[in-house]
Order: sequence, then C-alpha cells, then structure tokens
Amino acid sequence: MSLTLSQHVHTLGQHLLQQFGERVHKVSVDAGFTCPNRDGRNGVGGCSFCNNDSFVPDQADRPSIYAQIEAGSVAVARISGARKLLAYFQAYTNTYDAIERLRALYDQALMHPQVIGISVGTRPDCVPDAVLDLLVSYQEKGRLVWLELGLQSSFDTTLQRIYRGHDYACYVDATRRARQRGLKVCTHLILGLPGEGLEHARLTLERVLDVGTDGLKLHPLHVVKATRLAYEWRRGEYAPMSEADYIDQVVDLLRRTPREIVMHRLTGTAARSILLAPAWCEHKWRVLNGITQRMAAGSYQQGDLVG
Repeated sequence: MSLTLSQHVHTLGQHLLQQFGERVHKVSVDAGFTCPNRDGRNGVGGCSFCNNDSFVPDQADRPSIYAQIEAGSVAVARISGARKLLAYFQAYTNTYDAIERLRALYDQALMHPQVIGISVGTRPDCVPDAVLDLLVSYQEKGRLVWLELGLQSSFDTTLQRIYRGHDYACYVDATRRARQRGLKVCTHLILGLPGEGLEHARLTLERVLDVGTDGLKLHPLHVVKATRLAYEWRRGEYAPMSEADYIDQVVDLLRRTPREIVMHRLTGTAARSILLAPAWCEHKWRVLNGITQRMAAGSYQQGDLVG
C-alpha cells in the first residue's frame, strides 16, 4: 500500500513501522498444508471460489520454509530494502495438522535471523485450544503473532452457497478464544459474494467489529479456472462486481472501521493464467490508487463514520 494511502488508512506497513521503528516486509511461505474442506473431513471440492494457485502458483518441488524465506528476503531487499520480515503461512489451512508438525514448521520460520514473527492463515474450524496455546507461546517469547481467520461473510446462507464448510458461529467462537489469550486476529472478508451487496458487507463488518478483531483483509471475489464458481459464471449464474463498485464498497467500509483496526489488505489479485473474471483483478495498483484517490477527494479517513 502506498504512503499516500497510509495518510488515510491504518495500513499494516504503517503499523509495523511504528511498532519496530523500521520497515517490516511480509513474506509468504507454503508449508504444504491441505484443507478440511478438500481432504474429506468437511468436503472434497473446497470453497466454490478456491483454486489455491490463485495465491500460490507453484506447488511442485516446494523448498523448505527456511529456503523460501531466504529467497523472499533477497527479493525484499531488492524491492524495499526492509531488513525485518514477517513470515506469512498463507497456502491452504496452516493450523490443520498435528501440533508437533506445526511447532516444527513455525520454529523453522522463526529460525531465520530476519524473521520477527509469524502470521498464520487458517479457517475458524481449525484452531483448537492447543494450536492457540502454541501461538501464544511464541508471543510470550517476544515474537509477533497474527492469527488470520478466513470468514468471508457473516451470513450462513452465503457460507453455505459458497461451500465454505463452517458457519458464522464457528468464527465467533474461534475469535473469542484467540483474543481471550491475547492473540491478534486479522479477519478476511470477501466483497462481491453471490447474492450479497453493500448492505451485506456493512452488516458483516458490524458483526465482526462487535465480536472484536485487530485487523481486516478485504478481497474482491474473482473467478478462476477449475472452480465451482467458474461453472456458475459460465452459466450466467454469477456476475462479478465492477471495479467502481468494489472501490465504492471498500471506501464505505473503511470509513466505518475504527482507526485502531489494522488494514492488512484492501484488494487481491489472481495470476493471469487462471483468472477468468473480472479482468480488473489483475491490476492491484490501479485499484489501490482508485481507493486512495476516492479517500483523498472526499477528505475521508478510516473510521470517520464511526459513532
């Protein structure tokens, strides 16, 4: 996110800069996890929109966690010069394994001398107390820990329609147990889900804020190859939202989000090789610039509609 945007929004980059006194860059790692919505525990097809290549394009010949971070650190040094890294366990469900294996994988990431903490992406139905206690143990050792929970929508009818495999109550339970332990929670929300509009997004945000969260990620729903959603789109049963509508909704939600909430992401992209629609999802910086321009033009700030 640009420096201009950070004048209007409490971005993760800005938050980490204030916390550590220097830039911290997030580096994604793929630990080879699966998902209970794919391996048969909850389902076999995954969510209707899920083709994991949309955010992790290369699954074959996976290097070690340490090697992935080392490669990422080289790229970061070239792009931004950041010396501190936050290891982001991103692909699939990163708490879905035996506690001993989770500890080994997280430890490997934290062994890298530039890594100051971990951010763990997962589902609300995959965070038993033992996993939360493990994450707390790293925090107690002075490491930064973020637990990223994919909610997407607070409407059970929508969650069922997209084959999410859990309900909103599951998210509420997981979030409360995590935050009671002092863990920071970042909630993922998708805009443009089938049957949802601005009022749904507003109500989902309101519910999430009522439960309590420390961070938010906003994504547009994009149609990628080899998904249920792709078939619905081809049959004319789903129409993606426009770029203008997405920017409108993001700006609206930002203004309703308290300033202390850290915005980890305001848009998402998919690789051109698998993206079917909408085409504007290829253009991350154009979307971010559109959000920035809208916030600046209206003299808007994150949280200026709160209360």
